[in-house]
Amino acid sequence: MKSYLFLVPLLAGFISNLASAFTTKYSEKWGPKTGTFITILLRDVLGIPVWAAGYVMAIDESAELFYRTGFISNMAGLCMIIAGSIIIIIALLQLRIKAAAPSTKDNLIRSGIYSVVRHPIHVGTALEFLALFIIWPSISVTIAVISGLIWVVLQSNFEEKDLIRRIPDYKYYMNEVPGFLPKKILK
Repeated sequence: MKSYLFLVPLLAGFISNLASAFTTKYSEKWGPKTGTFITILLRDVLGIPVWAAGYVMAIDESAELFYRTGFISNMAGLCMIIAGSIIIIIALLQLRIKAAAPSTKDNLIRSGIYSVVRHPIHVGTALEFLALFIIWPSISVTIAVISGLIWVVLQSNFEEKDLIRRIPDYKYYMNEVPGFLPKKILK
């Protein structure tokens, strides 16, 4: 019988990550430096590493698979992980320190990958989550992937509300640039 213990770090990490999307509120209450520190702590220390551990645990529980994986499914999954990683790296390089330490002094990035989609880091993360299912198609990984995709949407919404408060021009940017899929794909 499955233990589903992977859900504890997975959901705890997602919740911590969601709580990191309130930089403006934390900064208003405790000052800009403390607000940024709280965001870093919630996302980069208690969020991402903790939910990543949940994914490792879900993969570790992957004894019974929905289908037999092979070279093609593993290569497809690997290609998706590489594509997701490249998207994330490009976005992080463009954001620089703002990615790890958002503050109320941030400016809006509209160029490069951010002229194509508003949430490239979340797009790359979603690709990597889906790749995990292709490589390890088990019930535990499926639950983790579905949870992760729901989290990506929620995280994007929470962050956008904070970005509108921190960077008022963000609401206009939202009308110009799609959230997850480039306009060419949407047409």
